[in-house]
Amino acid sequence: MSERSTIYAGGLGAYLKDRRSKLDPAALGFPSARRRTPGLRREEVAQRANISPTWYTWLEQGRGGAPSADVLDRIASALALTEVEREHLFLLALGRPPDARFHKSDSVTPRLQRVLDALDPVPALIRTAIWDVLAWNRAATVTQIDYGKLPPGQRNILRFLFLDPRARSSQYDWDSVARFALGSFRADTIRAGASAVVEPLLQELRQFSPEFEKMWREATPRGVHGDAIKHVRHPLLGQLAFELSVFAVDGRTDLSMVVYNPATSQDLTKLKAALENGTLA
Repeated sequence: MSERSTIYAGGLGAYLKDRRSKLDPAALGFPSARRRTPGLRREEVAQRANISPTWYTWLEQGRGGAPSADVLDRIASALALTEVEREHLFLLALGRPPDARFHKSDSVTPRLQRVLDALDPVPALIRTAIWDVLAWNRAATVTQIDYGKLPPGQRNILRFLFLDPRARSSQYDWDSVARFALGSFRADTIRAGASAVVEPLLQELRQFSPEFEKMWREATPRGVHGDAIKHVRHPLLGQLAFELSVFAVDGRTDLSMVVYNPATSQDLTKLKAALENGTLA
């Protein structure tokens, strides 16, 4: 075993032991009486993961070489790991994160909603890897679109950009914005392993948007540039400029927070006054 593998194996064993000690045997269908230490026994984790108890014991002891990704996935499930914990498990065992796997999300925690609300009058929202919008603050509602008035299945940024006339009228260069968005969207879906999941949305856009098919074929995966300025034309406030930033959501690898920070003090003053005075209510 290489020096690097030995380091990872030692860390892996300690991590596995720690995580199984946190589990409640009774909650998982095992007897809780007559246990010398808290948590599950090694053979119980092996049973839940459908692997050999000897093999699992070796993993905790740093023996037997690196496990396969499939075995790690089964152990992660047996230990009821979160996505962040599962990623840490792969990093310890294999020195790399797991392959992306998309999880559909329908909501965010109240804590995340409070974070969005605290950002007012700066528009902000939380989206999934396929750009479904799950949560937003008041500033986002009044400067972009009121997602609350749309059915949950229709709250998608790409759908709004290509199918809603308001998206075109608010952009000074809709064509460039749409092409840039498709590049970022393609990168997000590939990174999240959601290429198959997003196909129904793509089919809908191909059917109802004449420009989409050509732009999608030409789209190159790209990230969001931190220095990009987004210029919009608001029907009441006139021209506004925002610095677009995208942040990972702590503990939720499937979500991103998008913040539209006003590019100038004048833009911020306009938004703050409009929200305080109810101009955009």
